[in-house]
Amino acid sequence: MSATRVAAEVRELGFAVLPDVISPGALPALRSALERCIDFDLAVADPRRKQDGWMVFNLMLRDPVFMELLVEPKTRAAVDELLGDTSILYAFVSSSMPPLGGNYSGRVHVDSQRVIPGYPTNLGVIVALDDFTEQNGATYFLPRSFDRTDTPSIEEFTENAHRVFPRAGDAVVFNARTFHMGGTNETAEPRHAVTMNYVRSYMRQHFDFPRMIVPSEAEALGEDLRRVLGYHVRVPASLDEYYVDPSDRLYRAGQG
Repeated sequence: MSATRVAAEVRELGFAVLPDVISPGALPALRSALERCIDFDLAVADPRRKQDGWMVFNLMLRDPVFMELLVEPKTRAAVDELLGDTSILYAFVSSSMPPLGGNYSGRVHVDSQRVIPGYPTNLGVIVALDDFTEQNGATYFLPRSFDRTDTPSIEEFTENAHRVFPRAGDAVVFNARTFHMGGTNETAEPRHAVTMNYVRSYMRQHFDFPRMIVPSEAEALGEDLRRVLGYHVRVPASLDEYYVDPSDRLYRAGQG
């Protein structure tokens, strides 16, 4: 499916499945890395993280295997169709469903609070690392709900929602204003996925990624990765940082 067609479905329904963004051979490394991150976080006794069980933040900083997902060509093309080619990463988190249960996603919700009809500001890209099935908690989406300011009742949502079943290696691209809900994993195995959330370039990120990345490591990043991570829209902290050659500016021209 082309990026143009995916964008058209997202504009119409609020979500679309983009097949084959990750090759089968790359999936085991991603799944293993995610399981290591989840296990580490679950072992840390941090009471602040109680409500975020199974949610790993900033995955691209936890293991380098996730970094290249940010510039995967198919998903980037779909995001650029909808947000323009200067969009940046807002958040990168795990979206796994624990075995024999559910998690924080098991409620009717949206991933963005702002509503501007006809102007999406925030997109989600769920990358399935396992097949989504009826048994393991596949996600429900309420079609054409992205312009609503009221939360649908569970009765309305259940009656009208569509369930998506990406295969391992597929992605689900969705307007973050589309109401959705995770299902319940009735199996004895976790169902793994990760979610990248993108915003327009003039918006703030969930974390200050350029400040979190060691400068020596940042120098090795490709230009596309630097743009997605927010290196082109940083704010100067002094006049010395402001009055520089245009090529050295922290907030580059043409970024929105």
